Amino acid sequence: MDLHLIPGAEASAEERAAVDQVAGPAIGGWDGGPRRPETEGHFAAGGHAARQRRHLLLPVLWAVQSRVGWISAGALNYVCQRLSVAPADAYGVATFYAMLSVAPQPKTIVHVCDDLACRLAGGPGLLAELKKTLPADSVRPSPCLGLCERAPAVLFQCAGEGAKDYVVAPATLAPPHPNPLPPPGGEGVVRESALEGPLSPRERDRVRGTGSVSAPQTQDARRDALRLLARVGHVDPASLEDYRAHGGYRALPRAVELGPEGVLRETLASKLQGRGGAAFPAGRKWDAVAKQPARPHYLVCNADESEPGTFKDRVLMEEDPFAVVEAMTIAAFATGCEQGYLYVRGEYPLAAERIAGAVAAARAAGLLGENVLGRGFRFDVELRRGAGAYICGEETALFNSIEGFRGEPRNKPPFPVEKGLFGKPTVINNVETLVNVLPIVLEGGEAYAAIGTAQSTGPKLFCLSGNVARPGVYEVPFGPTLRQLIDLAGGVPDGRAVRAVLLGGAAGSFVTPAELDVPLTFEGTRAIGASLGSGVVMVFDDRADLRDAVRRIAAFFRDESCGQCVPCRVGTERQEELVGRLDAGRPLKGSAEEDALLDEIARAMKDASICGLGQTASGAIQSAIRKLGVFSA
Repeated sequence: MDLHLIPGAEASAEERAAVDQVAGPAIGGWDGGPRRPETEGHFAAGGHAARQRRHLLLPVLWAVQSRVGWISAGALNYVCQRLSVAPADAYGVATFYAMLSVAPQPKTIVHVCDDLACRLAGGPGLLAELKKTLPADSVRPSPCLGLCERAPAVLFQCAGEGAKDYVVAPATLAPPHPNPLPPPGGEGVVRESALEGPLSPRERDRVRGTGSVSAPQTQDARRDALRLLARVGHVDPASLEDYRAHGGYRALPRAVELGPEGVLRETLASKLQGRGGAAFPAGRKWDAVAKQPARPHYLVCNADESEPGTFKDRVLMEEDPFAVVEAMTIAAFATGCEQGYLYVRGEYPLAAERIAGAVAAARAAGLLGENVLGRGFRFDVELRRGAGAYICGEETALFNSIEGFRGEPRNKPPFPVEKGLFGKPTVINNVETLVNVLPIVLEGGEAYAAIGTAQSTGPKLFCLSGNVARPGVYEVPFGPTLRQLIDLAGGVPDGRAVRAVLLGGAAGSFVTPAELDVPLTFEGTRAIGASLGSGVVMVFDDRADLRDAVRRIAAFFRDESCGQCVPCRVGTERQEELVGRLDAGRPLKGSAEEDALLDEIARAMKDASICGLGQTASGAIQSAIRKLGVFSA
């Protein structure tokens, strides 16, 4: 294959070493190694076999980015030689992701969250101060970092051999904490010398046995009633033995006793619906994949949790990673999958580390690999790290990302159960959905279905943030009202009144104070024209600047649109312009005309966009304007 490499660009020894660490050593001139004219001048090597390795493209680009701090033309050439990918293709992938750079930049980049929850906690002010304190080109605003319960948050993306990314949350400039190790609970300090190295480790282990600040119920004496969060803050996430001592790896042997058909039967009986936003019945999805004759089958855990205000999957991966691995193994056993991928968002360095450790420990203990539990079935898990693209939370965009392409959604049908990852039948669920499988297998599908309501079964995790006294992940059975959930989190501080609640994230909608008694079920929220989405409950009190929040949502969707389809690419731009005009008090003709135009934009995006990003990009904005009168005089 004539790759048409970038002329005159050679990879450095450091860049080659980074690539080879992932792709393996180069064998000969056809894949970037030393050329041997006496033999290689007469035949070509690689071809189809080399192109089959394209799925390594994102991991290889990450390796260069993490080692050197950016991806040079020479590095790109070498990557293309190793994987038989055209430079234009590789460049298109490298420039798709916000955490990768094809231009020189500092070795440490400070990503300061300025999204919704962090804006309520002073994120924009922190960003402005850090730009004064640190080199300007090293400090960048960031969309939601998934640390909303500890806002404001900062991610340090560090390059160099042995360097590791880390987060600081809540982040402050002053006063500096006297101890370089912040106290238990994850508090951190950003100091003026932050670019000299991580003075605050990226995430300290909390004092085990006292619960987690990210899941306040785990600090409560009644935590025994929890099913999904019971181990959070009470088990060593690096210890397989501790996980087993706290009831872990009981569900997998039980699943093997039930057999694949038995696990499918219990999952169908549970009426478990997906927890990522679409609410598709998990049992139906699994059953459809299990029945597909094409092989192999793949299992994908979607941990690219990028919806603003969402952090439940992060807490599960950081605090109970073995539960995620065990649940994936059960799902694979039931659906005939031999290979799994866990795709974690790039902004979750601790979650990635904890999951990698759990996978390695499970593999060493015979709980993953060629002969799981010695029972004759094969399943293994490969961790893939995203690189900063909200769109990759869409299932088919995630498949493209794993396969080494730009993370752009595919048209459906065909659906993933027929043709998913690598064109094969694929089960894809998010972390919360999969972890629900553990109590289903242990307690039975009918017992699980008795929790919650007839149409919304089981426990549900909600992410409370913003103006609440105790932000964090909360586990409740489906059914309590929004008001009761806010009260569970301590209510609004200082006795302030609720002005609005963003339900479901930026892709959700605003709920008014008059709607706080809505039952938190799939059917209950549909009745008021809202949705549970990813479980976001972001509270805005009567001092919050909702105009600012709406502007941020409009900018978010404009930034995160992948640009593949015209309705979304153009619609999100026009929508942001419209919001800007309303905020400035300069509508084109009048408010009624702008309202009609917003309707037209929203309808075009909903009807014609390829994926859910465009289809849901107007919901929160329309609800804020119509239900809350955000831009009314």
